[in-house]
Amino acid sequence: MDAPLTAKHPLISEVGSGLLAGICRGVEKEGLRVDAATGMLAQTPHPKALGSALTHPSITTDYSESLLEFITPVAQDVELTLHQLRGIHRFTASQLQGELLWGASMPCIVAGERSIPIAHYGSSNVGQMKRIYRNGLGVRYGRMMQAIAGIHYNFSMPESFWQAAWERDGSQGSLRDYQTAGYLGLIRNFFERSWLLIYLLGASPAVCASFLSGQGKHPLLPFDASESSLYLPHATSLRMGDLGYTSNAQASLDVCYNNLDNYLATLTEAIMTPHPEYSDYKLTDDGEQAQLNEALLQIENEFYSPIRPKRVAQSGEAPVVALRRGGIEYIEVRCIDINPFLPLGIDGDTMRLIDVFLVDAILSESPLCDEQGQRRNKENLRRVVNEGRSPDLRLMTAEGEQPFTDRAMMLLDSMNRTAQWLDEAAGTEEHEQAMAIAYQRVANPETTPSARVLAEMGDQGIPFWQLALNYSRRWHNEFLAEPLQASEFAEFQTASAASLRQQALLEDDTSESFAEYLQRFYSQYR
Repeated sequence: MDAPLTAKHPLISEVGSGLLAGICRGVEKEGLRVDAATGMLAQTPHPKALGSALTHPSITTDYSESLLEFITPVAQDVELTLHQLRGIHRFTASQLQGELLWGASMPCIVAGERSIPIAHYGSSNVGQMKRIYRNGLGVRYGRMMQAIAGIHYNFSMPESFWQAAWERDGSQGSLRDYQTAGYLGLIRNFFERSWLLIYLLGASPAVCASFLSGQGKHPLLPFDASESSLYLPHATSLRMGDLGYTSNAQASLDVCYNNLDNYLATLTEAIMTPHPEYSDYKLTDDGEQAQLNEALLQIENEFYSPIRPKRVAQSGEAPVVALRRGGIEYIEVRCIDINPFLPLGIDGDTMRLIDVFLVDAILSESPLCDEQGQRRNKENLRRVVNEGRSPDLRLMTAEGEQPFTDRAMMLLDSMNRTAQWLDEAAGTEEHEQAMAIAYQRVANPETTPSARVLAEMGDQGIPFWQLALNYSRRWHNEFLAEPLQASEFAEFQTASAASLRQQALLEDDTSESFAEYLQRFYSQYR
């Protein structure tokens, strides 16, 4: 059945909203490097001035050598996280020569798969592993999919909240297991409700035609006579649909979030069991090892999911092993589009809305998942991805179909009470202000970021790539116009230099061959 929109924790009313003070969050924001003049994907190596992509704490790369990823430290203050993210952008902008950061989720102009360079991480064992893993993604799913960018939002509740909730519920079992169960409840509710985040924050209703060049049949329509952009009229986030991070092979994975053991067992089996379809991938066209293994998943990160349970891993420790060791420490939300109309792709209102959404998911009843519910969740997500702004859209519930607006308003009303609690805890009105924006976007679909993308393309008579490039140039120039203070700039330079030295030390260590390193890594799963 669908999760009822009722709070399960009278705890907040009894103990006070102060239990919600101290939420921790961190942002991982991806962005392609592109040629500033043409908007074409950069073919240059990762700039040395940005340090080592392998060891830098805040500037790395994702799949491609051209796909930067910025990582903020864990913080309890939204504005501090934004300040940190802005600092990384400003430093990076100052170091790019003739290039800038693409400010949208769907890629820039791409001249075919071969124009997407796979990231390099050097000759160390861990560097080789990261490189070969990306080779595997390329041969299994194609490089084009890996050029899509997004924002990952890491979130955890205060320890005092879990302690108080556990004690109020009778201190049954261990606090660690209680916290893990609480996060699993959040995840189950997330899957049942994620369509709302996609609607509110989706900003990828169109793509550059080069993204689908040579791919044959697809459901997208030409945006104008030039056919340089493809779109769906009521789409919200094509990145989260069949054009984005999906995998037919992974459709066979029956991942259940009712308990942690089942989740870990399913992923472990997928990592350790050979998948016949991948047995022919031996070498890439460049003669490199094509993949880490022939299993359905090379490692856990290959499992595409809009949300992941996480724990900080020890050196060399696999994510599954870390979760088995200590339970769930935080969750990672992976369905947030880069908003091209914001300099950082995300702002305080967006972050507070996500916080409200996640806290409400924790405070609401969370029935165990079943096959019917999972099918409904997938179908609702598909509908909102492709038709989210359609006035006729209906969503599936256990009781039958319901108009989208009715279902969305019910969920917003539940979230609004949670927003009031969060504002009480923070001594602000900012969470309710973020909710006001959400209410407006549900009442008026034309105010959503996805609608704005299409409206500006139409009003200005420009293709998607030109719209994204115009905003990318604007934000790049703003970053350059606000240089870092000398002390902040020096800190980034120091971090870059230290990361290069750290990579060199890793490469100097030849005590273990790569084959031995890989064998030792996979032995953790047995």
